[in-house]
Amino acid sequence: MKNVYLSRLLVLGLTALTAGNACALITIDSVPVGNAGNAADPTTGFGAVGYDYGIGKYEVTLNQYTAFLNAVAKTDTYRLYNEDMSSFRNSMGISRSGASGSYSYSVIGSGNRPVTFVSWYDSARFVNWLHNGQPTGLQAEGTTESGAYTLRGNTGLITRNAGWKYSLPSEDEWYKAAYHQPLSLGGDSDNYWLYPTRSNVPPNNRNGNDSDPNSENYLFADEHEVSGSTTYSSGQEYPADVSSFSLNSSFYGTFDQAGNVWEWNDAVIGSARGLRGGTRDDREYSFRASDRSSNAPTGEENRIGFRVAIVPEPSVTGLMVLGMALVAWKRR
Repeated sequence: MKNVYLSRLLVLGLTALTAGNACALITIDSVPVGNAGNAADPTTGFGAVGYDYGIGKYEVTLNQYTAFLNAVAKTDTYRLYNEDMSSFRNSMGISRSGASGSYSYSVIGSGNRPVTFVSWYDSARFVNWLHNGQPTGLQAEGTTESGAYTLRGNTGLITRNAGWKYSLPSEDEWYKAAYHQPLSLGGDSDNYWLYPTRSNVPPNNRNGNDSDPNSENYLFADEHEVSGSTTYSSGQEYPADVSSFSLNSSFYGTFDQAGNVWEWNDAVIGSARGLRGGTRDDREYSFRASDRSSNAPTGEENRIGFRVAIVPEPSVTGLMVLGMALVAWKRR
């Protein structure tokens, strides 16, 4: 399975190059989510997914989103960049220079922190860009406005298109990756954990790298993980690098599905879109499988980011056909 995922990344990368993409391609580290056809969590009703799929191992980072901006936001038609990205000191991360038509973007500080101040529509445009092979150009059809989603400005409760390659996760896809582990493979008695750290015990927020797999970036015992202080500071960066807690993965291998930042999903909740996972200054109840939240799809906040879902993988035969086509193309 791992080799199939690597092959798919190679194929998509070569596709982008043949389309004339002059920018360096980014890579989305992903993990496969198998056990297709699993039953829903009997407590919440979420988590049933009838197919295998992939999901981002980490939240989308500042490095990745900055590459996206440099590819499609020299003229920022749909406001993919929020000025608070360079001025809000608790999650400052991307600066912009130049004038409209020639904007350029650069990372402030560690680029491995999750991007924030992104709306649901911003996130949908990012996955459209991935779907289309990471092209360079205006925010238009074939770059950001078509693909996994067909967008018409920043309005409407848009649903995912058939044939998607990259997407925002559905709520069930997000939920399964976070909480599911079959009892037969060491999971809880109902095949679902209460927290995304393979545990029914609330996580701690310290020593995630060293000794404690049940640990996340959040407000635990009134202490902020990043600063180690019970006092909030207006000048302190609070998001942690997405690789900070190297022992805290879900059963499928995702990280930070509890804490750090809320993550958009595809759920339509009234006129809002779904959020899951809690954030760096929430209590543990925000990470529970039973907790779901939402926000206006235009909302851009310092505590909201996202991760990416990936289409079920093509067959090995399909990859061989694609590989042969690429070889033939190179011989022209």
